[in-house]
Amino acid sequence: MEAIKKEYWKDKANKALGISPEDARITKSYLSVAFIAILVGGFLGLLQGMNRAGILELPVWANYYKVLTAHGLLLVVVLSAFFTIGYFYAGLSHSLGGLLPKVRKMAWIGFWMKIFGFVLAVIPILQGDASVMYTFYPPMAAAPMFYIGLVFIVLGVWMLAFGAFINVANWRKNHKGQHIPIISFFATGVFVLLFFGSLPVAIEVFYIIPWAFGWIDTINVMVSRTLFWAFGHTLVNIWYMTAISAWYVFVPKIIDGRRWSDMLTRIVVIALVIMNITGGFHHQIIDPGISESVKYMHVFMSLAIGFPSLMTAYAMFAVFEKTARKKGGRGLVGWYKKMPWGDVRFLAPFIAMVAFIPAGAGGIVQSTNQLNQVVHNSMWVVGHFHLTLGMTVVMTFFGVSYWLVPFVSGRVLTPAINKLGIIQTIVWTVGMVLMSGAMHWVGLLGSPRRTSYSTYFDNATALSWDPYLFFLAIGGTLLMIGVLLQVYAVFNMMFFAPKGETEFPVAEEEEDATPTPMWTERWGLWIVLMLTLVSMAYVIPLVDFIVNAPPGSPPFKTW
Repeated sequence: MEAIKKEYWKDKANKALGISPEDARITKSYLSVAFIAILVGGFLGLLQGMNRAGILELPVWANYYKVLTAHGLLLVVVLSAFFTIGYFYAGLSHSLGGLLPKVRKMAWIGFWMKIFGFVLAVIPILQGDASVMYTFYPPMAAAPMFYIGLVFIVLGVWMLAFGAFINVANWRKNHKGQHIPIISFFATGVFVLLFFGSLPVAIEVFYIIPWAFGWIDTINVMVSRTLFWAFGHTLVNIWYMTAISAWYVFVPKIIDGRRWSDMLTRIVVIALVIMNITGGFHHQIIDPGISESVKYMHVFMSLAIGFPSLMTAYAMFAVFEKTARKKGGRGLVGWYKKMPWGDVRFLAPFIAMVAFIPAGAGGIVQSTNQLNQVVHNSMWVVGHFHLTLGMTVVMTFFGVSYWLVPFVSGRVLTPAINKLGIIQTIVWTVGMVLMSGAMHWVGLLGSPRRTSYSTYFDNATALSWDPYLFFLAIGGTLLMIGVLLQVYAVFNMMFFAPKGETEFPVAEEEEDATPTPMWTERWGLWIVLMLTLVSMAYVIPLVDFIVNAPPGSPPFKTW
């Protein structure tokens, strides 16, 4: 009798929440960590921006490079990863009929492994023994504990990836001949990239640990850098793929539209999975020791990633126009008036999409040998990174949070929080445009990245950067205000908003859409093609770096 009663209340809770309480708790935990990370990381970013603009002198115990490392770790490793995992695990739960019990256990094990790894990594940062920044490759060396922390973070990612694979495989076994639900299809692609993309950095970290302990005297810097960027570039595109999943799947539903084409959507996912890892080499395009033929090959591989992005741009704006015209929109561009600009769930992702136009163009600049020579070691790169991550990705995450947090919390988005979200979106947009725009421009004027403020003995060129750096500081201040507004909104929706039902907004496909062929489900084939392309891209240069290795480097501490 007790078991029947328990099952009854469990079913009732599932219907009310749209997700089981156990699964909701997983997503809420991941999202909570993500938004705490942006609160702390955003504050560190403000300090860093003020220092970079010459407005604030940081104390010795919290110098620029220590703050920069912590800022990067919190926003790049913690915010993005924890949000992505919490978001996709909610999608898996919703679309696959709930998480399997063993997958829930794996999600919690992965959660605590990542937290434990982060604590291990942050201790030496706080002690001043790991100011190696997000790009932690040699010859700079952190304390060994930093790298051991990274090992646990990667192991946590693998645990979560295999949890997702097990849940998807179980669904496919019980639904033969059916397509994986679209949000779970995106999740599969993202976790495939998370697993395979983190393999190179895992090899790098295991390679670095004996060097950091002093068990070996030198390390091959070229091999280390290459292994890092095979991961680092893939990670950026994992966030991008997470963002476009929301654009394809949820945004059309929010505007009362339909998905453009299920087949196109799945082809975009497949293309991004196959081509992503090979794009990492464009971060090394001006490195010595890499042959021109290899560089040319990698320029092509990097630029190829632009094709799925162009397909996405076409699909999304087609959805917007078609939906608006059904609502009475007229004229060449007049239809835009029918868009729900007062709904933060649409406004934030829309601005994120528009921001990706200049962000993507900047990526093409950095993938081109001649142009990269101009901007590579300048503030331009920092501006590009903030435009792609801070605008395209993070603003999409913010927009998603306004329905995902109420969904997993059994609450609703109130008009007051929606209005606050609109204000936050505007503040964030203005702040990021000012900061990122200033970074791009001052980079073109020669201001270097990865450096604290300096006038270089009152050099005239360096002094000319100051007005633009002031705009960087203004933008950073507005972004911190945006962070405070967003974190308040998230925790209000999680704990204090009125209870009620919130929809998980998956858009239906167009009625006359072309049927999706079953070959899109051949994940084994896509992984083989991905590994083939990775082999073409990396085997020749890595063998060359090892066989014709330059003198190895001892560890350096430059701070």
